[in-house]
Amino acid sequence: MGRKRRRIAEKGKGEEYEKWREQRIKENKGRMQKLGILDLSLKLKPKPPPQKIPRNLPSSDDKAHNSLPVSQPTRRSSRLKTLAPVSYVENRKPKFPENDEVEIHLEEGPKPEIYTEEHEMLLGDCEMSWTLLVDGYGNDGKRIYDPVKGETCHQCRQKTLGHRTHCSKCKLVQGQLCGDCLYTRYGENVIEANQNHNWICPVCRGICNCSLCRQEKGWRPTGAIYRKNLSRSRIATFFAE
Repeated sequence: MGRKRRRIAEKGKGEEYEKWREQRIKENKGRMQKLGILDLSLKLKPKPPPQKIPRNLPSSDDKAHNSLPVSQPTRRSSRLKTLAPVSYVENRKPKFPENDEVEIHLEEGPKPEIYTEEHEMLLGDCEMSWTLLVDGYGNDGKRIYDPVKGETCHQCRQKTLGHRTHCSKCKLVQGQLCGDCLYTRYGENVIEANQNHNWICPVCRGICNCSLCRQEKGWRPTGAIYRKNLSRSRIATFFAE
């Protein structure tokens, strides 16, 4: 019985508190309305975001219809119609003329180039012809570089496979020339040179025309003069004339 009375008393107190609370809320709202605070608080309340209206998605038939471009005739100026169309295809000019006559022009260096009959007598010759771009080249047409088995050419400075000359006088790296450089620069065949145990390299003969040797003499370097069909059988002949 005691617990039940307590519950009734607590319930009565709770009802009285709720009535008192509601009365206080009404009084506060009345005061706020008189002061204009209630209207201001209602204006400051955040508005709910507008609902997104779903758009009507186009059907697959409409997409296919809109994706197709409307074919229209290409417009062209009447003035351009009278002109010939421009071709942008690149036409490269050959580095050398089609005939065998090739002119070689070199800039003058700080010292004049003087050649005598003795220099011309030091030029070599060959009995067999030499095929360029074969010795020391792979099946893909590129030179085979090998830092271990390859030998450096004094003329082109390339350490590749293939035949190399060996000078009987200096027995140095400067006496090593590849077959292509020996033939195009001096008109000699590397196989014939290796068969001659008394063969002397162009450096020891004083007729080397590589860039380093020419610069040491105060002459301009020749650059890359490298072609199969020259007007002369060897480039060294050009300097001796």
